Amino acid sequence: MIRIKPRIGYERYLIKTDLITDMCPMEKVIERYVARHLKSGDCLVIAESVLAITQGRAIPVDKIKVGIFAKVLWRFVGKVPYGVGLRSPTSMQCAIDEAGILKILSAAIAGGLTKPFGKKGMFYKVAGKQAATIDAAFTSPVEPYHRTVIKGPHDPEGNAGLFSEIFKIEVAIMDINDIGGSWVIGASTGVDRERLSLAMLDNPMGQGAQMTPFCILREIN
Repeated sequence: MIRIKPRIGYERYLIKTDLITDMCPMEKVIERYVARHLKSGDCLVIAESVLAITQGRAIPVDKIKVGIFAKVLWRFVGKVPYGVGLRSPTSMQCAIDEAGILKILSAAIAGGLTKPFGKKGMFYKVAGKQAATIDAAFTSPVEPYHRTVIKGPHDPEGNAGLFSEIFKIEVAIMDINDIGGSWVIGASTGVDRERLSLAMLDNPMGQGAQMTPFCILREIN
């Protein structure tokens, strides 16, 4: 357990792991690496991409059949400073598979109509959470996930509640990046989402090869 700089009334502890795959359910991963460090009142933050990986949602690019819509629509996604997102044919195809072509077409139209007015992010707002949380291929430095598209995790809200019940703590599934994006995409009932987002705004879990996909937050008395 690695103690890092406190923030927003929390002590924060990173948990380093070995390579996590879809061969072990997330509750078993938590039991192996995290459970012995937990105390009553803790909140456990889980990186959304790692939960997705345990659910088998890391898809190798050579297994993604890119259709004509994906080949066209990825160009309608604006460039963002924090990553590729859906601005690639393979990640766009995964978004179509997740959200359906009608929603993605609607998102492309909304993005195209609002772009001239300087309004950004409309594509992702219309496309929805499952599309917005997709991580494009060639953005993860951790093998074997460098050549995979990682879809957003299935049912982050329900899974956070399940893990909370099993381990008797609060749990949040979060999507965080290096330029100030900190988003709770699923949480157990007692989590203060706004406060937690601020507490994790500096992305202590990292974007690279740190392999610290868990962070325990403990109230400072």
